[in-house]
Amino acid sequence: MAFPTRRHGTATAARGGSRRRRLPLRLLLPVLVLVALMAMLMLRGYVHNEILADHRVQPPAPTDRVPQEILEGGPVIDTRGGRTDSLGVPGHRLVLTFDDGPDPVWTPKVLDVLKKHDAHAVFFVTGTMASRHPDLVRRMVDEGHEIGLHTFDHPDLSFQSKKRIDWELSQNQLAISGAAGIRTSLFRPPYSSFADAMDNKSWPVTEYIGSRGYLTVLNNTDSEDWKKPGVEEIIRRATPKDGEGALVLMHDSGGDRHQTVQALDRFLPGLQKQGYEFTNLTEALGAPSAHTPVTGLDLWKGKAWIFLVQVSEKVTGVLVVGLAVVGFLVIGRFALMIVLSGAHARRVRRKGFRWGPPVTEPVSVLVPAYNEAKCIENTVRSLMAGEHPIEVIVVDDGSSDGTARIVEAMGLPGVRVIRQLNAGKPAALNRGLANARHDIVVMMDGDTVFEPSTIRELVQPFGDPEVGAVAGNAKVGNKGTLIGAWQHIEYVMGFNLDRRMYDVLRCMPTIPGAVGAFRRSALERVGGMSDDTLAEDTDVTMALHRDGWRVVYAENARAWTEAPETVQQLWSQRYRWSYGTMQAIWKHRRAVVEKGPSGRFGRVGLPFVSLFMVLSPLLAPLIDIFLLYGLVFGPTGKTIAAWFGVLAIQTVCAAYAFVLDRERLTPLISLPLQQILYRQLMYVVLLQSWITALTGGRLRWQKLRRKGGVSAPPGAGAVPAQRAAALDGRPAG
Repeated sequence: MAFPTRRHGTATAARGGSRRRRLPLRLLLPVLVLVALMAMLMLRGYVHNEILADHRVQPPAPTDRVPQEILEGGPVIDTRGGRTDSLGVPGHRLVLTFDDGPDPVWTPKVLDVLKKHDAHAVFFVTGTMASRHPDLVRRMVDEGHEIGLHTFDHPDLSFQSKKRIDWELSQNQLAISGAAGIRTSLFRPPYSSFADAMDNKSWPVTEYIGSRGYLTVLNNTDSEDWKKPGVEEIIRRATPKDGEGALVLMHDSGGDRHQTVQALDRFLPGLQKQGYEFTNLTEALGAPSAHTPVTGLDLWKGKAWIFLVQVSEKVTGVLVVGLAVVGFLVIGRFALMIVLSGAHARRVRRKGFRWGPPVTEPVSVLVPAYNEAKCIENTVRSLMAGEHPIEVIVVDDGSSDGTARIVEAMGLPGVRVIRQLNAGKPAALNRGLANARHDIVVMMDGDTVFEPSTIRELVQPFGDPEVGAVAGNAKVGNKGTLIGAWQHIEYVMGFNLDRRMYDVLRCMPTIPGAVGAFRRSALERVGGMSDDTLAEDTDVTMALHRDGWRVVYAENARAWTEAPETVQQLWSQRYRWSYGTMQAIWKHRRAVVEKGPSGRFGRVGLPFVSLFMVLSPLLAPLIDIFLLYGLVFGPTGKTIAAWFGVLAIQTVCAAYAFVLDRERLTPLISLPLQQILYRQLMYVVLLQSWITALTGGRLRWQKLRRKGGVSAPPGAGAVPAQRAAALDGRPAG
């Protein structure tokens, strides 16, 4: 049974009248969410120099093509309008320049010192840092400092094309426009030095920069603060000789700048006493301000850019936290499963272990069936081959394929058929419960087959009067295909290992519909099977916990079920499971604040179920999102190592589960591929379930198409009709 495929209309092509299928909404919404997250990560990588960054630095080149007046001139080069002018700073004036910022730690400290001593400076900011810290750019402008461009992501422009240079300039201006509402005409090339260091590689770039309307600003006094030579040495190197003017290079970003801040606090008052003025560059040159207000569309483009960058920073921060959470949950769950499932296995396998007095009385087996013509005979015959006395009640829920007739034609004593109009699985189970003759009721699906010992093993825990329900060991019978093998891994590792853990914690969330047993009195006390949710098995299990009953796991009560064989059917089934689980959690939410057994389940069971079955799978895609990001943008080696580390943990846990369940390890060969493909499908299904829940959508039941591929437990072969008839002579009560 599953949620039906829905189609949301068609579109007719402009020519020919052909029809195109639109992407279903259930796919579109998760895809849009995924694309939005990837876009935010890409933007984050873009403004953190992880995308398009170029860290090459040009070695020194000949200088024969550089005009001599430039090589021997001042630190300010004007090549606008075809000029080749070199400008210097007048005497007793210092223009402090700070590169590579703004930095959230050191730029505010530098600004504080400048404000304290009533000094101005020029900040050559990169677009990446300005985009991430627009408030600091605004503060610079508000406090009277000048802003200059230092490219967007700090490449050596001598390696770049004119198109890339234009892009670096325009993106840098975009960030400044959005941050402070201005444009600037000042530019400093990354990795630049004194004017006499201009060479044949950098000079053409300087000429081109001038043609775009910018002044190129170098320096003639380098504090070399980036080397962290000590406060005294920074002051010595930054101090000009004999009252000369200077354009001083410092840094407010790129690492620890505490020496720069300390040196600045002593340097400024010291030189002010010597008659120096600390001014903006255009003030020192007697030129108009380098700033031009930005208005209209350009301003809104800049603001939109800053807004998107800030959103990407916050979203990425949330994703990183989510990644840490899911990492903790995944590793914590694996650790709990291994430790607690091992404890469960040791307890139930120790010599002499018994739940209580042996349970030998007959039980009622309820088989709800809707269009199970291909499976129902195999199911019933497997029951009749069992080792425990039973009655079988097949409740035909309005089948249209002759399911009821097939069972009636078998003519097996102890097997009854009850017909009803289609009302859903919960109603069918309740109808069967009302007609059951015995105090223990086994429930199974119409596409499942039992081993001969299954029912006997399943009912033994009822020897303990505290036990109200028992979960069996559901296994995939059609595991010959790749998708079947993946589900086999999931059943053994994700379901049965989980059930061992939840048994020990006494908060089993679900009795599987394929194989479960209930104390009839316990079911009656909680009102039977409810149709309030699409996961009636989870719903009733939680209700039993809240009523004070113990729910346990019987590892040897094996049932073989037909798992979905197509992606569409798997999607439909898991969509219903995920959504139904969310409904059940919400229905029983009041248990969190109640007292007694209900409160214990609410404060222990519901958090575990919510964390491990809803939140953890929802956040788990972050592992793969960051994997893709790391593979493309680095650090690739560490990313691959981390992914294989997680895979190794999963492999160890899966191998442990297979050994514990006495399964061959061969299917685990496909585990890496399962993590790459199958897991992504489960992510999208859960995300779709969340969207359905948040938008108030509703699902309905629909039948999965069965092929009858599980005719008998592996190795048992089909049950001969003669043997089944002989076994029917066993008393059924």
